[in-house]
Amino acid sequence: MFKNKPGYIVLVLLMAAFSASAQKPDSLKKDIKIDTAALNKYHIDPSKNALPVRTRVQQIRQESIPVTMLDYKVNYWKKWISMALNFNQSAFSKNYTSGGSNSIALGTNFDYKTEYKKSPLDYVGELNLIYGITKNKGQGSRKTQDRIFFDNKIATQLSKTWFFFGSLTFESQFDKGYIYNSNGTLSQISGFMAPGYLTESVGFEYKPSGVFDLRLGTGTARQTFVTDTTLYHNQRSNYGVKIGKQFKNDLAFQIVTTFVKDIAKNMNLNTRYALFIPYEKHVSYISHRLDATLAARVNRLVTVNLIGTFIYDKSANPKPTTTKTVPQATEGMALGIVYKFPY
Repeated sequence: MFKNKPGYIVLVLLMAAFSASAQKPDSLKKDIKIDTAALNKYHIDPSKNALPVRTRVQQIRQESIPVTMLDYKVNYWKKWISMALNFNQSAFSKNYTSGGSNSIALGTNFDYKTEYKKSPLDYVGELNLIYGITKNKGQGSRKTQDRIFFDNKIATQLSKTWFFFGSLTFESQFDKGYIYNSNGTLSQISGFMAPGYLTESVGFEYKPSGVFDLRLGTGTARQTFVTDTTLYHNQRSNYGVKIGKQFKNDLAFQIVTTFVKDIAKNMNLNTRYALFIPYEKHVSYISHRLDATLAARVNRLVTVNLIGTFIYDKSANPKPTTTKTVPQATEGMALGIVYKFPY
């Protein structure tokens, strides 16, 4: 029975070892207990900043600093300059079936404006010089535009929008003016200081904004000059000046309005209207003049200008056989180079 005794002993030992290994994990789980409270008690976090930091309390105290006046000067003057040169040209070949005449035209415009504004005083001065000439093939040169305009106004402020003003205005032309008759002849009707106008006015000015201005010249005097006595084209008078005379003075009530505004992007409208009512004459001698300029800017240097003038003045009727006052008008459009300062 115990012949195989060593084999049985080995078998029993293997079974006992296997049984002990199977029971070891459960016994460890039951016997080993972890004290988490002890671990938390002796846990040490690392320092956030190993280097020592020294803090100081910030204090604000008033200090006396010597202050000296800066070397600044206020300039109450403003200036604007605009110079324009317009050029038009057309040419046709000899066999051009629609016909046409070669022509060339040149126009210039100079505008200088200055303003002094220091409450309550306000001064505005403007000089506007316009001249244009055209040359058609087979004809002599003819002027298209001609004007000298010099306006000065000084005002003192009465309220936010009302001023008391005094102004001095001069108007004339550079070159001779002609009427071109149908028979090919021409007649001179005007020239420098023929006529020429000098107007003095005092009154009240309404200026609600920088784009609109209204002058009410309750006390206005205008002198009309015709220095060339050979230009008389009317049997009764020449620009209101009697035959044989070179000077005439009128007392009147005058209204002058100006409107200057950018009505669209790169488009500016400049208008000036003048109403002249003589005190000592019939209402038919009331005169009107409207000057308007519409400028459309193509770029910084190139501008398209549309210029128009409307005049209703019985004293300036150029036709001696006509007793009815005929309105006068002129219009011109040009593409040119414009320089403005400041831009």
